[in-house]
Amino acid sequence: MDAADYRRRAVVSGGPLELAVMWGGFPLLGAGAGWLVAAAVGWLAGLPWVPFHDLIEWLDGLPERPATAGTIAVGVLAGLVVAGIGTFERLIVTVDAARVRLRRGGEDTDVGRIDTRAVFVDGKHLVLLDADGAELAREKSDLPAAGLATAFRSNGWPWADDDPHRSAYRLWVPDLPGLPAGADALLRARERAIRKERGDDIRELRAELGRIGVVLRDEGKRQYWRLHGRAVLPGPEEPTSAERGPNGR
Repeated sequence: MDAADYRRRAVVSGGPLELAVMWGGFPLLGAGAGWLVAAAVGWLAGLPWVPFHDLIEWLDGLPERPATAGTIAVGVLAGLVVAGIGTFERLIVTVDAARVRLRRGGEDTDVGRIDTRAVFVDGKHLVLLDADGAELAREKSDLPAAGLATAFRSNGWPWADDDPHRSAYRLWVPDLPGLPAGADALLRARERAIRKERGDDIRELRAELGRIGVVLRDEGKRQYWRLHGRAVLPGPEEPTSAERGPNGR
């Protein structure tokens, strides 16, 4: 990469404001929630159906000041844990003229400009497609679409305002014809994972479907699909010997 390419490198992330909100806001919210619990513990102790009723009764039996300090401290700690998870899981996009690096959770995904034919935002996801229409990357993102568009366009990437293959998607229903072998079973399994909100299974099954040529879009709990250019469809079934008749015809 030459010096000009390096100078054009763009980084898109939530920035310092996002970190300030997470590390300042979440602990404050936790402290507020802890104070509310302490203030309401006497009332909650009188409701036998409230979850953790034994713990609430124990808190109600403590002196007021230690109980309030303890619940506030627990709330702050919970807020810090949420902030840490949010910081770890946030997406950072670094773009230059040659490649883009998508960093989340300490892991990097690198995609080359030469391999990419379209970049766009699909709902809450940043998506990169290759020349066959297959997904090179799909990352959940709350980053502003305008900021991503500027970063990619300024470095010569093929940014699209919408999915160029949107009209090709079809709603999946069981036993729908036109899918590669094994795709229907994977889609059934993914439908179950969506109903049970198993995020890891949903992502893994999406990747498996991509390997056999199926690209997905989710709308709520419904799955829409299309084929990319490397999909291999099953050929026509060979007739059985009974269907061919005694002379093999």
